[in-house]
Amino acid sequence: MPRPDNRPPDALRPVSIETGFLPYAEGSVLIRVGETHVAVSASVEERTPRWLRGKGSGWVTAEYGMLPRATHERTQREVSRGQASGRTQEIQRLVGRSLRAVTDLSLLGERTIWIDCDVLRADGGTRTASITGAFVALSLAVGKLMAAGRIARNPLTDTLAAVSVGIVDGVHMLDLAYAEDSRAQVDMNVVMTGNGELVEIQGTAEDTPFPRSGLNTLLDLAHKGVTELTALQRAHLPAGMPW
Repeated sequence: MPRPDNRPPDALRPVSIETGFLPYAEGSVLIRVGETHVAVSASVEERTPRWLRGKGSGWVTAEYGMLPRATHERTQREVSRGQASGRTQEIQRLVGRSLRAVTDLSLLGERTIWIDCDVLRADGGTRTASITGAFVALSLAVGKLMAAGRIARNPLTDTLAAVSVGIVDGVHMLDLAYAEDSRAQVDMNVVMTGNGELVEIQGTAEDTPFPRSGLNTLLDLAHKGVTELTALQRAHLPAGMPW
Protein backbone atom coordinates (compact mmCIF):
# COMPACT_ATOMS: atom_id res chain seq x y z
CA MET A 1 0.00 0.00 0.00
CA PRO A 2 1.24 3.56 -0.67
CA ARG A 3 2.12 5.71 2.30
CA PRO A 4 -0.60 8.15 3.43
CA ASP A 5 1.39 11.12 2.09
CA ASN A 6 2.71 9.22 -0.96
CA ARG A 7 6.35 9.39 0.18
CA PRO A 8 8.80 6.74 -1.00
CA PRO A 9 9.65 4.23 1.75
CA ASP A 10 13.10 5.81 2.27
CA ALA A 11 11.94 9.45 2.49
CA LEU A 12 11.62 11.74 5.49
CA ARG A 13 8.53 13.81 6.02
CA PRO A 14 9.03 17.53 5.27
CA VAL A 15 11.25 18.92 8.06
CA SER A 16 11.75 22.55 9.09
CA ILE A 17 13.63 24.16 11.97
CA GLU A 18 12.86 27.67 13.20
CA THR A 19 15.32 29.08 15.74
CA GLY A 20 14.57 31.85 18.24
CA PHE A 21 11.01 30.60 18.66
CA LEU A 22 11.09 31.51 22.37
CA PRO A 23 12.97 34.80 22.73
CA TYR A 24 13.82 34.55 26.43
CA ALA A 25 15.53 31.16 26.29
CA GLU A 26 19.28 30.83 25.71
CA GLY A 27 18.40 28.53 22.83
CA SER A 28 15.06 27.66 21.28
CA VAL A 29 13.70 25.82 18.26
CA LEU A 30 10.37 25.04 16.71
CA ILE A 31 10.87 21.81 14.77
CA ARG A 32 8.24 20.53 12.37
CA VAL A 33 8.45 16.97 11.08
CA GLY A 34 5.37 16.52 8.95
CA GLU A 35 2.42 17.13 11.25
CA THR A 36 4.50 16.62 14.40
CA HIS A 37 5.51 20.00 15.83
CA VAL A 38 7.69 20.40 18.93
CA ALA A 39 8.85 23.56 20.70
CA VAL A 40 12.24 23.04 22.34
CA SER A 41 14.05 25.44 24.66
CA ALA A 42 17.46 25.34 26.33
CA SER A 43 17.84 27.23 29.62
CA VAL A 44 21.13 27.77 31.47
CA GLU A 45 21.10 27.53 35.26
CA GLU A 46 24.21 28.47 37.23
CA ARG A 47 24.15 25.45 39.48
CA THR A 48 24.22 21.69 39.23
CA PRO A 49 22.30 18.92 40.99
CA ARG A 50 23.40 18.44 44.58
CA TRP A 51 25.25 15.22 43.83
CA LEU A 52 27.48 17.04 41.31
CA ARG A 53 28.33 20.13 43.35
CA GLY A 54 32.02 20.75 43.86
CA LYS A 55 33.03 18.21 41.21
CA GLY A 56 33.73 20.69 38.43
CA SER A 57 31.21 19.11 36.09
CA GLY A 58 28.10 20.43 34.45
CA TRP A 59 24.86 18.66 33.61
CA VAL A 60 22.38 18.46 30.73
CA THR A 61 18.87 17.22 31.45
CA ALA A 62 15.47 17.29 29.80
CA GLU A 63 11.76 17.51 30.44
CA TYR A 64 9.07 16.49 27.94
CA GLY A 65 5.35 17.02 27.71
CA MET A 66 2.42 17.13 25.33
CA LEU A 67 -0.12 19.93 25.20
CA PRO A 68 -3.64 18.71 25.99
CA ARG A 69 -4.77 19.09 22.35
CA ALA A 70 -1.61 17.89 20.65
CA THR A 71 -3.70 14.88 19.60
CA HIS A 72 -7.24 14.34 18.29
CA GLU A 73 -8.64 14.04 21.79
CA ARG A 74 -7.74 16.10 24.83
CA THR A 75 -5.05 14.59 27.04
CA GLN A 76 -5.18 15.52 30.73
CA ARG A 77 -2.24 17.62 31.89
CA GLU A 78 0.05 15.41 33.90
CA VAL A 79 0.51 18.07 36.56
CA SER A 80 -3.18 17.69 37.39
CA ARG A 81 -2.60 13.97 37.94
CA GLY A 82 0.23 14.70 40.33
CA GLN A 83 3.00 12.90 38.43
CA ALA A 84 4.44 12.31 35.01
CA SER A 85 3.39 9.15 33.20
CA GLY A 86 5.85 6.34 32.63
CA ARG A 87 5.98 7.24 28.93
CA THR A 88 6.83 10.86 29.68
CA GLN A 89 9.58 9.88 32.13
CA GLU A 90 11.04 7.42 29.64
CA ILE A 91 11.13 9.99 26.83
CA GLN A 92 12.65 12.80 28.85
CA ARG A 93 15.35 10.46 30.15
CA LEU A 94 16.06 9.40 26.57
CA VAL A 95 16.43 13.03 25.46
CA GLY A 96 18.73 13.89 28.37
CA ARG A 97 21.06 10.93 28.09
CA SER A 98 21.23 11.29 24.28
CA LEU A 99 22.41 14.88 24.60
CA ARG A 100 24.89 14.00 27.34
CA ALA A 101 26.41 11.41 24.99
CA VAL A 102 27.71 14.24 22.78
CA THR A 103 28.54 16.71 25.57
CA ASP A 104 31.82 16.90 27.49
CA LEU A 105 30.24 17.86 30.80
CA SER A 106 33.62 18.81 32.31
CA LEU A 107 33.78 21.77 29.89
CA LEU A 108 30.42 23.20 30.97
CA GLY A 109 31.57 24.26 34.41
CA GLU A 110 29.22 23.83 37.34
CA ARG A 111 26.03 24.74 35.52
CA THR A 112 23.00 22.91 34.20
CA ILE A 113 21.38 23.24 30.79
CA TRP A 114 17.71 22.35 30.94
CA ILE A 115 16.07 21.16 27.73
CA ASP A 116 12.28 21.52 27.63
CA CYS A 117 10.42 19.72 24.84
CA ASP A 118 6.75 20.64 24.45
CA VAL A 119 4.76 18.80 21.81
CA LEU A 120 2.33 21.16 20.09
CA ARG A 121 1.05 18.65 17.53
CA ALA A 122 1.63 14.91 17.53
CA ASP A 123 1.59 12.65 14.49
CA GLY A 124 4.23 10.07 15.37
CA GLY A 125 7.92 10.56 16.10
CA THR A 126 7.58 13.10 18.91
CA ARG A 127 10.62 11.74 20.76
CA THR A 128 12.83 11.71 17.67
CA ALA A 129 11.75 15.22 16.67
CA SER A 130 12.43 16.35 20.25
CA ILE A 131 15.99 15.00 20.16
CA THR A 132 16.72 16.50 16.75
CA GLY A 133 15.42 19.90 17.80
CA ALA A 134 16.99 19.67 21.25
CA PHE A 135 20.49 19.38 19.82
CA VAL A 136 20.05 22.64 17.91
CA ALA A 137 18.64 24.40 21.00
CA LEU A 138 21.54 23.08 23.09
CA SER A 139 24.04 24.26 20.48
CA LEU A 140 22.54 27.75 20.52
CA ALA A 141 22.80 27.92 24.31
CA VAL A 142 26.41 26.68 24.19
CA GLY A 143 27.19 29.29 21.53
CA LYS A 144 25.93 32.06 23.82
CA LEU A 145 27.99 30.75 26.74
CA MET A 146 31.11 30.73 24.57
CA ALA A 147 30.43 34.20 23.13
CA ALA A 148 30.04 35.59 26.66
CA GLY A 149 33.30 33.96 27.80
CA ARG A 150 31.51 31.82 30.36
CA ILE A 151 33.01 28.65 28.93
CA ALA A 152 36.36 28.49 27.15
CA ARG A 153 35.80 25.57 24.77
CA ASN A 154 32.93 23.98 22.90
CA PRO A 155 31.75 21.00 24.99
CA LEU A 156 29.80 19.42 22.12
CA THR A 157 31.71 16.56 20.56
CA ASP A 158 29.45 15.83 17.58
CA THR A 159 26.02 16.56 16.18
CA LEU A 160 23.04 14.45 17.22
CA ALA A 161 19.74 13.57 15.56
CA ALA A 162 17.11 10.86 15.77
CA VAL A 163 14.61 9.25 13.46
CA SER A 164 12.08 6.44 13.48
CA VAL A 165 12.15 3.44 11.16
CA GLY A 166 9.95 0.39 10.91
CA ILE A 167 8.41 -2.40 8.89
CA VAL A 168 4.85 -1.71 7.76
CA ASP A 169 2.97 -4.22 5.61
CA GLY A 170 6.28 -5.95 5.01
CA VAL A 171 7.98 -2.78 3.73
CA HIS A 172 10.99 -1.19 5.47
CA MET A 173 10.16 2.50 5.99
CA LEU A 174 11.83 5.66 7.24
CA ASP A 175 10.19 8.25 9.52
CA LEU A 176 6.83 6.74 10.45
CA ALA A 177 3.78 8.94 10.85
CA TYR A 178 1.19 7.83 13.40
CA ALA A 179 -0.98 6.00 10.86
CA GLU A 180 2.04 3.85 9.98
CA ASP A 181 3.49 3.54 13.47
CA SER A 182 0.18 2.33 14.90
CA ARG A 183 0.10 -0.71 12.58
CA ALA A 184 3.81 -1.41 12.15
CA GLN A 185 5.10 -4.96 12.48
CA VAL A 186 8.43 -3.50 13.67
CA ASP A 187 8.83 -0.07 15.26
CA MET A 188 12.25 1.40 16.04
CA ASN A 189 13.75 4.73 17.12
CA VAL A 190 17.41 5.37 16.36
CA VAL A 191 19.58 8.12 17.89
CA MET A 192 22.80 8.71 16.00
CA THR A 193 25.67 11.20 15.77
CA GLY A 194 26.61 13.11 12.66
CA ASN A 195 29.56 10.76 12.26
CA GLY A 196 27.17 7.82 12.06
CA GLU A 197 27.85 6.42 15.54
CA LEU A 198 24.91 4.93 17.41
CA VAL A 199 23.79 6.47 20.69
CA GLU A 200 20.62 4.49 21.33
CA ILE A 201 18.33 2.04 19.53
CA GLN A 202 14.80 1.41 20.78
CA GLY A 203 13.10 -1.26 18.74
CA THR A 204 10.61 -4.06 18.99
CA ALA A 205 8.73 -6.56 16.88
CA GLU A 206 5.09 -5.76 17.55
CA ASP A 207 3.77 -9.03 16.10
CA THR A 208 6.30 -11.65 14.99
CA PRO A 209 10.12 -11.80 15.19
CA PHE A 210 12.10 -10.34 12.31
CA PRO A 211 15.50 -11.41 10.93
CA ARG A 212 18.88 -9.83 11.60
CA SER A 213 19.02 -8.73 7.96
CA GLY A 214 15.89 -6.66 8.58
CA LEU A 215 17.64 -4.87 11.43
CA ASN A 216 20.56 -4.00 9.18
CA THR A 217 18.18 -2.61 6.56
CA LEU A 218 16.43 -0.48 9.17
CA LEU A 219 19.73 0.87 10.50
CA ASP A 220 20.78 1.80 6.96
CA LEU A 221 17.51 3.69 6.54
CA ALA A 222 18.05 5.44 9.88
CA HIS A 223 21.56 6.46 8.86
CA LYS A 224 20.19 7.98 5.64
CA GLY A 225 17.57 9.91 7.60
CA VAL A 226 19.98 11.16 10.24
CA THR A 227 22.43 12.29 7.55
CA GLU A 228 19.69 14.43 5.99
CA LEU A 229 18.59 15.79 9.38
CA THR A 230 22.19 16.63 10.29
CA ALA A 231 22.60 18.68 7.11
CA LEU A 232 19.50 20.66 8.06
CA GLN A 233 20.69 21.13 11.64
CA ARG A 234 24.07 22.48 10.54
CA ALA A 235 22.39 25.35 8.72
CA HIS A 236 21.10 26.58 12.10
CA LEU A 237 24.12 26.03 14.36
CA PRO A 238 26.06 29.01 15.75
CA ALA A 239 29.06 30.27 13.83
CA GLY A 240 32.29 28.65 14.96
CA MET A 241 30.85 25.22 15.65
CA PRO A 242 33.28 22.64 14.21
CA TRP A 243 30.77 21.00 11.84
